[in-house]
Amino acid sequence: MECRSGCGACCIAISISSPIPGRPEGKKAGERCIHLSCTKECRIWNHPDRPEVCKDFMADPEVCGDSFEEAMVNLSKLEEY
Repeated sequence: MECRSGCGACCIAISISSPIPGRPEGKKAGERCIHLSCTKECRIWNHPDRPEVCKDFMADPEVCGDSFEEAMVNLSKLEEY
């Protein structure tokens, strides 16, 4: 599955415990990444300091569902585990 343009659910729902450029402490689950644009596009997609968790995340129909809202629900449930 290709990422949906303008989704960005993974940039909000998941926690990032490793440093992010500009945020050495990472980010909490449910917190919008500082590098998510207003059109919900990653501004550091090709940046060498992009966190590994972001590089490793692959869009999947079971996780991402059919919409941003569905992706947020599914990813938030995964964060609980």
